[in-house]
Amino acid sequence: MHKAYLLLKKVPAGKVTTYGAIAKACNTSPRAIGSLMRSNRHPEIYPCYKVVKSTGEVGGYCGKAKGKKILKKVSLLRKDGIEIVSGKVNIERFGHKF
Repeated sequence: MHKAYLLLKKVPAGKVTTYGAIAKACNTSPRAIGSLMRSNRHPEIYPCYKVVKSTGEVGGYCGKAKGKKILKKVSLLRKDGIEIVSGKVNIERFGHKF
């Protein structure tokens, strides 16, 4: 799964990726990628806040599905210049392709 973290570092500022996109590139399942991101001990090195659901929903951050951690993820995304409307990111506009 080290490859997933390396791919994550390639997502440029102002872009996001999805659990499914990373999973496809790593030949695994989106759930496996979600589990990996949930256990990320170094979010400052491997910016897992840039991973959203395929629907554009923000999803969890640092193992939490609600509360302050989600607000932190939203804040980081917005700081990167990513617009969030009704809890979703426009994947067509802000999505990164590997």
